[in-house]
Amino acid sequence: MVTNAPDPLDRLPDDVAAAAFRRLVRHLQHRHDAQNIDLMGLAGFCRNCLADWIIDAGYEGDKAQARELVHGMPQDEWKATRQSPATPEQLERMEASIAKNRVE
Repeated sequence: MVTNAPDPLDRLPDDVAAAAFRRLVRHLQHRHDAQNIDLMGLAGFCRNCLADWIIDAGYEGDKAQARELVHGMPQDEWKATRQSPATPEQLERMEASIAKNRVE
């Protein structure tokens, strides 16, 4: 549904939005049991998406630096210590969820 109504999020002060974003990222750093593949399967975004959005918002670092901000460590270290292999079912849920992200 497309409307011309203003988005209430645009009226949220930047300092409040930034504090909420930092809390979300810290929560995800703490909850490493919430695997990226599961986040993708449920909500269509993950830690790597957040890093991409940081870059899209004007972050001057590169993708690796943005991901390190979100993961709280280099991505290779995250993968080695926190990430488990994806199952076929997780991959299927992720694909179905990502399809819902597409805006026509």
